[in-house]
Amino acid sequence: MTTTDISRLPERSHNDSSRQSMMKSLARKVPDWINDPQSYQADGPRRSYRTVFISDVHLGTPGCSATQLVDFLHAIECETLYLVGDIVDGWQIRKGWYWPSSHNDVIRSILKFARRGTRVVYIPGNHDEAFRDYVGLEFGGVEMLEEDIHETADGRRLLVLHGDKFDGVVLYAKWLAFLGDYAYTALLKANSVWNFARRKLGLPYWSLSAYAKHRVKNAVNFIGRFEETVAHAAAEHGVDGVVCGHIHTAEIRRIGDIMYYNDGDWVESCTALVEDHAGVMSLIDWRAETWGKSSADRQGVVAA
Repeated sequence: MTTTDISRLPERSHNDSSRQSMMKSLARKVPDWINDPQSYQADGPRRSYRTVFISDVHLGTPGCSATQLVDFLHAIECETLYLVGDIVDGWQIRKGWYWPSSHNDVIRSILKFARRGTRVVYIPGNHDEAFRDYVGLEFGGVEMLEEDIHETADGRRLLVLHGDKFDGVVLYAKWLAFLGDYAYTALLKANSVWNFARRKLGLPYWSLSAYAKHRVKNAVNFIGRFEETVAHAAAEHGVDGVVCGHIHTAEIRRIGDIMYYNDGDWVESCTALVEDHAGVMSLIDWRAETWGKSSADRQGVVAA
């Protein structure tokens, strides 16, 4: 994969020159705090995958399950790591600053993958859309791409993109998307209180927001339409399947001739899509695996 050589970009103005200087610094220098001790360490042997896909982390928000994500990243190794959008939540950061040390740990863990030789690809979504200005560049070993074609070990070609361009609300009624974001944040806060009580009672995790999403008819219909629209776009690209995020609903299913994969999120469900070394794709439900865990090697994998 080739990336733009920042040093060859033309300088058009003083502002452009200053911006280029900042971009060069970011691209060439790994921050010193990458070597600082992390506030969370995971134990146990690493699981080896060919490719790992994660999205919708929403760093910068109280709903982000950063500790669980760091736990997961410490538990795996892979040849390619795809960050499929909404890794940082620019919408929420504009409203107010929230960035605990665990969110630094996520960034540090990702950069360490790149330093160890893993290909790390960042495909921005709608919540981190500001990063789309830097598509084609490379920062600290992380490639910034609008979308990508991933070839699996068994030769299938998968279109990888966030998916927000197939969401009519995001495209044509952004004010409604912001309103929905407020409602979703409120629901996540209620969900946090609810599950704190359930944990104290020794009960399993139960997502109030996921329950609402699957019970409300309009939400169910939206998810179905979204999946079909994304699959149709993949078919037009002439690929075998598509990997996306955006709707916080992990899924593996065939739609016509297209395999549809959604890697879920790291807010309510804590799921990742993984490809093993034979090309088999599966979903990992990390929250289900680690909720009250006493053993590091319990499996929570849904294969397909």
